[in-house]
This record gives sequence, structure tokens and C-alpha cells, in this order.
Amino acid sequence: MKATTPGDHEFREEVRTWLAENVPAEPQPVAIQEMREFDLNWQRTQYDGGWAGISWPAEYGGRGMTLTQQLIWYEEYALANGPDVGVNFVGLNHGGPTLIARGDDAQKSFHLPRILRGEAVWCQGFSEPEAGSDLASLRTRAVLDGDELVVTGQKIWTSYADAADYQELLVRTDSTGSKHQGITWVIADMRAPGIEVRPLRTPARDRHFAEVFYDDVRIPLSNVVGALDQGWSVAMSTLGFERGSAFMADQLALHRRLEQLIELAGEVTGPDGRRPALADDEIARRLADARAEVAALRAMTYAAVSRNARRPTPGPEGSIVKLYFAEIRQSLLRLTMDVLGPRGLTFVHRHEPDGHTGAYLYSLAASIGGGTSEVQRTIIGERVLGLPR
Repeated sequence: MKATTPGDHEFREEVRTWLAENVPAEPQPVAIQEMREFDLNWQRTQYDGGWAGISWPAEYGGRGMTLTQQLIWYEEYALANGPDVGVNFVGLNHGGPTLIARGDDAQKSFHLPRILRGEAVWCQGFSEPEAGSDLASLRTRAVLDGDELVVTGQKIWTSYADAADYQELLVRTDSTGSKHQGITWVIADMRAPGIEVRPLRTPARDRHFAEVFYDDVRIPLSNVVGALDQGWSVAMSTLGFERGSAFMADQLALHRRLEQLIELAGEVTGPDGRRPALADDEIARRLADARAEVAALRAMTYAAVSRNARRPTPGPEGSIVKLYFAEIRQSLLRLTMDVLGPRGLTFVHRHEPDGHTGAYLYSLAASIGGGTSEVQRTIIGERVLGLPR
């Protein structure tokens, strides 16, 4: 996207200058606790520089940037190779936006400044061993006891749980109605007695996933967001943010990754063992297709952000972007491994420079996390296209 007014151009220069002077030179650490320290320090740097919460309303400590300014920020951030949002992902893109849309004044005033200042990490407690894509089948139970909920159960695939201070947690508070009823969205203190975190190691050699177990964990009713038994509606707001806008920076960063891959294809030896990979007709065709697909994704992202700017929470069209992003990301990283050839057998973690192998393995989760591609197609069919169930 090009600046369309002198003000846009000046803003882009301001963003570019600040990022050039402040983006950390060192790579994001891989180990969880070191990553937490790095990510919170970077978030604090952005806050002190006046760049935290660029899309959040000013009344909650954000910048309240216009749509055009947000897109300029994300584009320049990708070009500057800014750090991945890391442990701050849920707080900035899930928990915070959900509280802005559905939280009460006390919840907003306590949590939102801490998220923006880099003082608190959030994680998500949605998926369970028997409730992944079918989230409404969750079984983690919360029993009302005075002015507290007593929670018992298990969550899985919780990113950065062992680095988190708070969790957006879905619990079942009533089992008498349909499975979409009787669910409550609560804020859980991850240091509360009875919470146990067990890290999980993935094929991509990440350890940021975890299982979380709850043994009579007490959560005050003041931590309920929305109302008791009405958490499904709140959860849909949360997932709307995830599918509609949370990965906007990643989507725009795909362009940078693609251009780096094209440059790499001109340097490494291709399938014939003699010429650069870029000289191979099939690889050149796939790179051209990838460039067109990334450009299409960018256009879809712009359109989605424009629609969402006119309503309080993202609509179901976000599932289109989420689905397309997952497919393009996986396709591009498969192509990367084909360009690398035997070099691709050397593992490099996705958070390290040139981490192509780790990024490829991690991309396999793109069509699962945040709702599987099959779920996204169902949402698109029913809620966007109006097809029968």
C-alpha cells in the first residue's frame, strides 16, 4: 500500500525512522522465560515510544490510529524485520480486544494498561483433549461457591502458559441446556493455587504449548467477562479478533518472506545440480504464483480491516482471510523447503535468523490453530454465503 496523502507519507517516514532506531538487533530468544523478558521489554519500548496498542482506542491507552495508519505501521514493521509478537500475542490480540468490547470498567482499567506497558502476559484456555474444533463440547467445570467459581478440568495447546500471568478461560457453569449454553468466559490468575502447567514439545521443537490442569481453582466472580452462562457469545468475539485481525502483521510479513525466498532461489543450486533454483521453470512458476497469492491475501486483509473498522467486533468474513492465510503460508514454506533442497534437512528454529526449517514445521499448525480449515469453510458457507447447515 502506498501513501495516498502528504500526511500518510509523513506518517510512514515517522514510523520507518522510529523502527530503524529501535528494533532490537538481537534475535528473539527461543527459551520461554528469556522470550518473555525480551518480548515484554520490546513491548515496553513501544509503549514508551508511543507505539503500543496502535488500533486500541486512546481512552484505553492505545494510539487509536486510522485504518491507513495501522496498515502503514504493519507494513513498515514487517520491512524492518520487527520481532514476532511472541508471548504478547494473546494479551494484545485476544484478551485486550475482548475486554475492550465486552469487559466492565474495572476489568478494563486494571488489565489493559498492564498489557500495553508490557507488564503482564496472557494465555488462552479454550481447547481441551475432547473439545478442539468442537469448542462447545468443553468439559472444564466451574461450580458457584459464594462469590467465587471453583474450577476443575484440563486445557491443552495453551501457548506460553508457563510464561503467563493471566488466562482467558472458558468453563462450563451449567450443563442443563444445549452445549453452546452454560459456558462462561473468565479471567484466571495463572498463579492461583490448584493450577498446574505441563509444557508440550512439538515436532517443530517448540516448547511454547502446554497442558493446564485445574484442581479446585478459585476465581472471583468479578473476573467473569460478560455474564455467567453467556460466555459463548464472548468467545465468538475473541475468535473474531483472532481470525479477523490478530494475524495482520504476519500476513503482511509474508511478502517479505517471499521476496527473501526469491533472492535465495537465485543463490542456491537447483534440482538439476548445476543452475540456480530460480532457473528451474517449475520453481520459477511456483514463485510467480506465490507472489500473486500473497498480493491477493494483502488485498483481502485490507478489505477485512476496512469492514471491521465500521463495527465493534470483526465479522465472520475473517474466516476467509484466516483460511487463505493458512493455505498460502503452508504452500510458501513447502516451496521454501523445495528451493533449499538437501540444505532443508538442517534444522533451524523458526525464531532464529534463516529459520526456514522450523518455520516450515510450525506452518503445519496454521490450518489447525484458531479453528481448523474445515471449521473455517463451514463458517464461510453458513455465515458469509448463507448456505444451509
